[in-house]
Amino acid sequence: MKEAQEFVWMGAIPLQIHLHESEVTTVPPPPPALILAPRIGYLPLLLPLIKPYFSSTLPPGVDTVWFEYKGLPLKWYIPTGVLFDLLCAEPERPWNLTIHFRGYPSHLLIPCEGEDSVKWNFINSLKEADYIINGNCKNVMHMSQSDQLELWNSVVNANLEAFIRSSSKLKSGTIEDDYASKISWMVLGKVPVRLYVWNVSEDFGDMEDAPPIDSWDRISYVNRPLEIHREGKCFTLHDAIKTLLPELFGKKRKPSEGENDEQSFGSEEETKNNRMTEEGEGNISQPLETGSTADDDPEIKLLRIQGIEPKLETPISWVANHLRHPENFLHVCVYIKVPSAKSL
Repeated sequence: MKEAQEFVWMGAIPLQIHLHESEVTTVPPPPPALILAPRIGYLPLLLPLIKPYFSSTLPPGVDTVWFEYKGLPLKWYIPTGVLFDLLCAEPERPWNLTIHFRGYPSHLLIPCEGEDSVKWNFINSLKEADYIINGNCKNVMHMSQSDQLELWNSVVNANLEAFIRSSSKLKSGTIEDDYASKISWMVLGKVPVRLYVWNVSEDFGDMEDAPPIDSWDRISYVNRPLEIHREGKCFTLHDAIKTLLPELFGKKRKPSEGENDEQSFGSEEETKNNRMTEEGEGNISQPLETGSTADDDPEIKLLRIQGIEPKLETPISWVANHLRHPENFLHVCVYIKVPSAKSL
């Protein structure tokens, strides 16, 4: 299992970051910054590396940093690798992003106060995952400030050894894997999943012909726990997607214990913070439209996890144990071709 973790933690995306032309005050304009960004990291954490490239050409004012890709403001609380997998149907290397230091689009993105905001978002997601796995978030709540800081710094620095040392205090439990008799991770087989679904009604043969995602309204964000069922056969990744998206695949889904439209994790303050995190997300917790027949089955055009396109027959237990993010969520990006009457 550690070997797979090492590949996940070593994963990185080459970025070519351009300063937006409206913020250039020098001639000639500065060259783009070339950065190798960890997949498990977050774009705002790259600012200490990027700012020196552009500091001498910025206009006067207070920094309010944000990134965009082809005109789309990027959500800072989604891991960098997930953004890349979702927005680049045909992988683009280097990934050309534009950075802004002024004009924060507060009507589209929730505020980001630098690393502190990213850390808060990470710890809050860790609590949410703990609640799904164990029915409460005591493991995270009982961590000392120094332990939480050690865990966070291991993510910032992409230090797997430090992460294993600090995360061992979370006591995540075990599940049985279909590939191995015993894999350490979750009790009761509950998997915290964040699913990013892009519905397309038009057909395309190659990923390079896929229409661009120019608005977050085109992405449905599904935040649902997945309970692994054996039922005498291997529970696959395909089974998991159908279970998580019953509105598309016509299978009735039974809510997991403790799951509501608005789940509560810890104190009232934490519940409020969790709702704040979800502000600005496209189609979060919305009812999903249905209405087509079984003959109009949707087609999964692309599914990516950690930059990998696993076969749909892969056991979900293996995927969950090996491809999760440090906050214990499994982030899944999926492109689905659906009839217009059966869109998310």
